[in-house]
Amino acid sequence: LAICLLVWTFTQPAMEQMKTLSIGWIAQIWVRNLVLMFLVAGSLHWFFFMRKGQGNRLKFDPRDLAIKGKQFNFGGQVKDNMFWTLSSGVGFWTAYEVLMFYAMANGFAPHLSWAQNPIWFCALFLLTPVIISLHFYWIHRALHWGPLYRLAHALHHKNVNVGPWSGLSMHPIEHIAFFSSILVHFIIPAHPLHILFHMQHQSLTAATSHTGYEALLVKDRKTLALGTFHHQMHHRYFEVNYGNLEMPWDKWFGTFHNGTPEAHEAMKDRRQMRSKT
Repeated sequence: LAICLLVWTFTQPAMEQMKTLSIGWIAQIWVRNLVLMFLVAGSLHWFFFMRKGQGNRLKFDPRDLAIKGKQFNFGGQVKDNMFWTLSSGVGFWTAYEVLMFYAMANGFAPHLSWAQNPIWFCALFLLTPVIISLHFYWIHRALHWGPLYRLAHALHHKNVNVGPWSGLSMHPIEHIAFFSSILVHFIIPAHPLHILFHMQHQSLTAATSHTGYEALLVKDRKTLALGTFHHQMHHRYFEVNYGNLEMPWDKWFGTFHNGTPEAHEAMKDRRQMRSKT
């Protein structure tokens, strides 16, 4: 939220300006998002994988990121991930922001102000991760349907061992689906600040949650939560842990895997049942 407020204060175009689509303010938003992604994903990659500032402490997978591999289009995992993140990822992040700001400026999407309802204004920031989490769970499950997986989601799953640039490394079709949770604000009134928070939460936590480390250590104390074993298991086994930890969707819908032998047997049982149908 602090990043969101800084961005809003110093880099957000005026609503009056956004009533008309123009290269100037659209480019301003695109450059802003590009810089944010470079700062977050780039800093994490530099510290954990180039400087190796934490070694393997709290690292989920001790292996290095792939330097070579036929599955990567640009000669290595990091270059491949950076390409998809900075081109398609930042591109669709920007496109959805432009759509929502333009719609709000012209009255096509309902607008919420602090004066109208300060309690709901604040509550919407708390509700946003829940909305994103529910949407992500079902979109993610849909992307694991065979044809969609082969067409789009397989690109993201080239990353069995993940790094900060892996989080938003997706096929353009997946980016369209991934960011589409913001469209809920054509129904639920919001302020442009909520739009910023929603889109930055999705984009930047994609980088932090794929860091490959549980947390940042400062003087041997966990200071900043990063990745989760929950999602790391998804990259290992593909068909478990589709959701995030904000809400227990996987527990509720029978796709949870916590690394125990019991959970692993349950996963194998589900596979056998599907193979018989």
